[in-house]
Amino acid sequence: MGTDGEGAGRWDEGGGSAPHPTPREGSRLAIGVVSAGRVGAVLGAALANAGHTVVAASAVSRASRARAEELLPGAEILPPDEVVRRADLAILAVPDDVLPGLVRGLAASECLRPGQIVVHTCGAAGVGVLAPAAEHAVLPIALHPAMTVTGRVEDVARLSGACVGVTGPEGPGEDADAAWLVGEALVVEMGAEPVRIPEAMRPLYHAALAHGANHLVTLVREAADILSGAGIEPAERVLAPLLSAALDNALRHGDRALTGPVVRGDAGTVATHLRHLDERAPDAAPLYRALARRTAERARAGGLVDPAAADDVVAALERPRP
Repeated sequence: MGTDGEGAGRWDEGGGSAPHPTPREGSRLAIGVVSAGRVGAVLGAALANAGHTVVAASAVSRASRARAEELLPGAEILPPDEVVRRADLAILAVPDDVLPGLVRGLAASECLRPGQIVVHTCGAAGVGVLAPAAEHAVLPIALHPAMTVTGRVEDVARLSGACVGVTGPEGPGEDADAAWLVGEALVVEMGAEPVRIPEAMRPLYHAALAHGANHLVTLVREAADILSGAGIEPAERVLAPLLSAALDNALRHGDRALTGPVVRGDAGTVATHLRHLDERAPDAAPLYRALARRTAERARAGGLVDPAAADDVVAALERPRP
């Protein structure tokens, strides 16, 4: 769920406003992508499909150059400051930790100009990180696609089913309003659905996505490993119908989708699970305990389990490991 641009390098800190280009029918922006990692290349390709022109991209590694060639044909490969200098819309799609230094370096390199649109794609950051660039009267916007991005051409089509978190400057003023509207317009042009994320809520927004997507993968692989360790194969085939239905039901019905021994208050079954996990899959047992406890808390709060039965489950979970 983070941005993983490649080959952007690290920038060292260095030493009148104009109308902002606005995406609209008949309007075409010159786009620069820093860098051609998975997210940057896909967003650049999506905007090219909408009729804009990707004029330049930064790409150092072999993988990023191949990605630029496939997804951003015709884009000239240049250093980051030259990419931004040529762009009406600069997309900064670099790793989170690289972004602040990159922005400071761009601001010090005299490649920014009033009227440019500068977008970054880091999930946890709002537009505050773009403050050094905003001093040059650019329009700062944060866009983050709420999807897993592989950097392949099919991701461009998958954007049409995704939401994109949009954040612009807060407070009164035409530029602040314009940033939100331009950000939303860019998302719509890419075929996705814009969702406004306030600056202060960006870390929680990103934490929720990472918690759901990344930890879901961990949970699924843990379950598959337990089955494989028990000699039950193919584990993925056994799990697929169950987990697909569980995810669909959770998204549709919330906590009412909970099933299994915890929500039924079957403390004996939970204790049996733990006894065998502790013996045969000890690395997975702590995760089972933590998630079962949280499941019991949610089930109790939602009135889905008798409180006394929930207490019995929690007691089973808290018994010391042998």
